[in-house]
Amino acid sequence: MAMPQLTDKKTKVKTEEHSSLKGTLASVFLLGFFLIFTWVGVYFLFLDRL
Repeated sequence: MAMPQLTDKKTKVKTEEHSSLKGTLASVFLLGFFLIFTWVGVYFLFLDRL
């Protein structure tokens, strides 16, 4: 049988109103540059071995 005291509680989620996404943007750019650099390197390796 369900325990009613567990379903009666309302949990509050704390959210920040002004969260900074600068770190997220920087990490996405770094990951994007890494992927582009890797694909360009593989492409030039492919062209070199033709």
